[in-house]
Amino acid sequence: MSITSAVPRVLIVGYGDLGQAIGQELLTDGAQVWGLRRSVCSHSDGVTMLAGDVTKPSSLAGIRAIDPHIVVYCVAAIEQSDADYRVRYVEGLRHVLAALAGALSLQHVFFVSSSRVFGQPGNALLSESDPAMPADFGGRRLLEAELLLNSLSCGHTALRLSGIYGPGRSRMLALAAQTAQWPVQNAWSNRIHRDDAAAFCVFLIHRVLDELPVDDCYIVTDSYPVPQYEVLRWLAARLGHDVGGLPSLSPGGGKRLSNARMLATGFRLRYPDYRAGYAALLE
Repeated sequence: MSITSAVPRVLIVGYGDLGQAIGQELLTDGAQVWGLRRSVCSHSDGVTMLAGDVTKPSSLAGIRAIDPHIVVYCVAAIEQSDADYRVRYVEGLRHVLAALAGALSLQHVFFVSSSRVFGQPGNALLSESDPAMPADFGGRRLLEAELLLNSLSCGHTALRLSGIYGPGRSRMLALAAQTAQWPVQNAWSNRIHRDDAAAFCVFLIHRVLDELPVDDCYIVTDSYPVPQYEVLRWLAARLGHDVGGLPSLSPGGGKRLSNARMLATGFRLRYPDYRAGYAALLE
């Protein structure tokens, strides 16, 4: 990692689970890292913590003084509603960009978005060259936030993460153990391990700082789109549950995502499919 002026300064807006994973990797690489969250945690492992709420512009006044080289916006919604998605993704990003207006060193803004912007179902592999066609409020608001990046004079990238899993994210493990509650439709599903999502973001930050090309959009997912029942059956068997009497359903609904652009950068996944990722969690 290199830059013409001293140590790289990275501001992570939304210092939650993913933000912390990104921040710790960057610290190991020698960057200066600031983490912004609504309430400052007492233990930050070397990250300079700032209190700020992206929905309240007055609380963001201090971030311009950081004069960051890189900004990572990875705020999470706190409820599944159009209003919350609007204030945290669209208005929140707008407020942060306004607070950083005129920052002299800003080179690149990364916005952690979601594959939810692809609302179209089907068996064909979707890539970044396919149009984003949101089917719900969440996808529409995330796409609206992505479009805000186009007004920037610096580089920018939307990271469209598929279903994120990893330490502390046990929804699929819990569902696998409750076979009576499995979905009635065997939809296609896509996922990315949290550690791979964080590592790819850091990988792209390296490329920016080393003046290498970075695209304005990446689908961030593993290499194995899979029917949901395959994952649940595999997990249930690993957990010791009998799945012999469960029906075999043909895939239907959902979507399949390609990670070809991500892998074309030279990045390599630590967990290229669900078996590798969930095996690590189960161990």
